Amino acid sequence: MGDLWRVLYTPPARGAWNMAVDEAILEHVGRGDSLPTLRLYAWEPPCLSLGFAQPFAEVNLVALREHGWDVVRRPTGGRAILHTDELTYAVIAPPEDPRVVGSVLESYRRLAAALLEALRRLGLEPEIKGETPGAGNAPNPVCFEVPSSYEITVGGKKLIGSAQSRRREGVLQHGSLPLTGDLTRITRALLFPDEAARREAAERLLARATTVERALGRRVTWEAAAQAFVGAFETALGIQFAPGELSASEEERARELMREKYEHPSWTERV
Repeated sequence: MGDLWRVLYTPPARGAWNMAVDEAILEHVGRGDSLPTLRLYAWEPPCLSLGFAQPFAEVNLVALREHGWDVVRRPTGGRAILHTDELTYAVIAPPEDPRVVGSVLESYRRLAAALLEALRRLGLEPEIKGETPGAGNAPNPVCFEVPSSYEITVGGKKLIGSAQSRRREGVLQHGSLPLTGDLTRITRALLFPDEAARREAAERLLARATTVERALGRRVTWEAAAQAFVGAFETALGIQFAPGELSASEEERARELMREKYEHPSWTERV
């Protein structure tokens, strides 16, 4: 029997709601009002998420409108991700939980054991990159192009990118597993000096990143990937999951955070 955590499967939602829910859960977990949580979710419509300190000026707003894509700013660092055709996970735990205690890299390494196990369960042979000195300093707006510490790769190409926020209440780590589709779509959501620069970025992206479908040669459903994550977290981290739902208090707080923060230009366009 492992420690009791809650697992949440939340329906596909807008980017502002997804980020607000993660933060609302973090506040509740920190107060002891909610169990530590693994949340698995998706995005509808597709959404460009910016890292905490990424300049809003890099966003191609005209293209976003044309494609019907949203934009949101994450509470975590890193660079832009276009969330579509993917499984997103969020791990939310109080600061003293043994899985997240210690430094960012120590906790990331522990959680990565579960991510690696999840990919193995899907039939992949993942690897974890060691620490990359100065990772993330490259002047590049696209998250999946930049090697970061302890990212997870398959066949030398990045498959899972994760980011972490550590606050008094606890730790939020979330990340993306692209299941299928064209990874270069993100280059349409960002501004480049000219078409040649955009094409070059798209080519670099395909050389450095992949999807589950491309790596496996077959499609994996969101449900199958979610099942693999739950089983892997239980096995690798000694967790016992109780299926749960957002509490009324978490929902109320998420609505407040969405209205006052994640939908608001003062947050989205803060940099």
